[in-house]
Amino acid sequence: MRFQAAVLRSCEAPFAVEEVILRTEPAEGEILVEIAGCGMCRTDLAVRRSAGRSPLPAVLGHEGAGVVVRTGGGPAPGIGVGDHVVLSFDSCGHCRNCLGAAPAHCDSFASLNLFGGREEDTPRLTDATGRALAPRWFGQSSFARYALVPARNAVRVDPALPVELLGPLGCGFLTGAGAVLNTFGAGPGDTLAVFGAGAVGLAAVMAATAAGVPTVAVDRHPGRLALAERFGAIPLPAAAAGLPERIRRLTDGGAQYALDTTASPPLVNDALHALRPTGTLGLVARLHTALPLEPGTLDRGRGIRHICEGDAVPGLLIPRLTGLWQAGRFPFDQLIRTYPLSDVNEAERDCEAGRVVKPVLIPEGRSR
Repeated sequence: MRFQAAVLRSCEAPFAVEEVILRTEPAEGEILVEIAGCGMCRTDLAVRRSAGRSPLPAVLGHEGAGVVVRTGGGPAPGIGVGDHVVLSFDSCGHCRNCLGAAPAHCDSFASLNLFGGREEDTPRLTDATGRALAPRWFGQSSFARYALVPARNAVRVDPALPVELLGPLGCGFLTGAGAVLNTFGAGPGDTLAVFGAGAVGLAAVMAATAAGVPTVAVDRHPGRLALAERFGAIPLPAAAAGLPERIRRLTDGGAQYALDTTASPPLVNDALHALRPTGTLGLVARLHTALPLEPGTLDRGRGIRHICEGDAVPGLLIPRLTGLWQAGRFPFDQLIRTYPLSDVNEAERDCEAGRVVKPVLIPEGRSR
């Protein structure tokens, strides 16, 4: 099966949209999905900073959504040909954490999602010359017209929804909203401070507003702060003097919860100082340097933890988020700008420059 995909051949090279070949049919428990749209996530772009640690060339993309065109039989409950699906992260389904409804903390998360693939996988996707492309990125590799994925990755959604826009619900928006709704379990009476108003941070703001949680949003870009304010948050510039004190005043003595999406040590310390006693800070961004904590940041019962994929069970949270969107309470579509797959490099430039919150790539020539 031949189709177009965006291939990253080296950390320094632009994406190349070229013909690739899928050399196998779906196996048991797998589905073939015609991709309607795929979000571009910072995690995709982080591959460029992993020279020597990521096998290239590869097809990236892990916020895909589309229509099932083939199934391989076996366990795929509720999913069949013609179904509209959102694709999320891969998990084994049988380790202690998966069985405990914590698939984001699957014992095999790294090997299944960060190019390792499943042990039974052999190279099945190649370029037109026959050169193997890396195993499925987050079980998807969905910067392409088609993606062969484990059915476990897929969440069936209402076909009346705009499937081409739903892909980011499988990772970026899931992470921000899940941090608020799952990890924190925030609700009326709580307060939240969000540091970094990108896709994850703004999803957290929208989820907090939907849950009745007053929120302060901190960012260095005025445009992002304007979006946060539109979605119900009080905006604060990251460079504001006395940031923790200002947040404590705005949240009646300190935020009960804070979410950092920046991995900036100064802002992480500001977030901890802004918490009320017994408050919790969640970190979603990967730290690339040591994190020095200032004296007093963890006093009085304050805590800090890492959050992966919003601690979500995708099959539960994604329908909740689409329901909130249909009710006008989670307007994630306002963060999206679509690009044809052939403009993948323009989408990357706009993302890196902050000109767009969430690019979504639309494969050309897909069936309607």
